Formats: sequence, structure tokens, C-alpha cells
Amino acid sequence: MKKIMPCLWFNFNAEEAVDFYLSIFESGQILDVSRYGDAVPELEGKVLTMRFELEGQEFLALNAGPQFPFTEAISLFVDCETQEEVDHYWEKLSQDGVPGRCAWLKDKFGLSWQIVPRSLVTMLQDDDAERSARVMKAMMAMGKIDVAVLEAAYKGD
Repeated sequence: MKKIMPCLWFNFNAEEAVDFYLSIFESGQILDVSRYGDAVPELEGKVLTMRFELEGQEFLALNAGPQFPFTEAISLFVDCETQEEVDHYWEKLSQDGVPGRCAWLKDKFGLSWQIVPRSLVTMLQDDDAERSARVMKAMMAMGKIDVAVLEAAYKGD
């Protein structure tokens, strides 16, 4: 077990969420499952927690009810190498969710994700302030990131 891992609070749909995430990411697995015992008779035998892994990152999914829904204050950042990866994760994670702006989306469970091409980060960190400003302006007008449009802005086209 990792020293630190995100715990994601679900409204008694953690199993569905974990299955959804595992279907999207190439590398993932359920590591262990715990169940409610007789201390909570109405939930006895139902899943309490699921420890799972996506692309080497461990998470704990907690089935605990509607008291604490997700907010945009926390998001999961997906580092993408290509436009194809951006397209894949954006399409899959936003299915039945809410596409946002500037690479952000909420999945159907309300969890926020950032689907970001590595090239965007590189362009924004450029020492040429004008180039990085053009890229930032282009990105601010997008939902899903379009790498070709960013590259054109970077070059000043």
C-alpha cells in the first residue's frame, strides 16, 4: 500500500466507477476490496472500499453516500503524449459527463479531470513570453485541447 493515495468518496457507486475507469485506462487493476460488516447492518456485505490502480497511481474508492460530492477543487491530471491520447481520454471520460473548458471535464460520477497534452505544458513554459501568451490565449478558447491549433499559435500562424 502506498504511503499517500487519493481517497475518492462515491455515493454507493464505487464499483461502477472503478469498472468505468479500468475500461478507459490501458493499465489498471483492482488491488483489494473491503465490505461493510455487521456494524452497519443495512449495508452488511456491500462494498465499503476498493483499492485500485490506474497507470501506476493507486486510489481508494469509498462507498459512503451522498454527503460529500466531488468539486472542481480536486481534479485528476492525465498527461497525454499525443492528440490521439487526448481524444481517447476526453471522449471516454466525458461520456455522460460534462465537458468543460481548457482541458477540464467532469465524468459521469462528478469527478473532475484535466486531459492535457505534454506539448501544451512545454509551450506554456517557453522563455518567449509572446509565444507562450499566444498558446495560453488559444487554450482558453478550447474545451478539449487541439494540439495542432496550439502549435499554430505557438508558431504565430
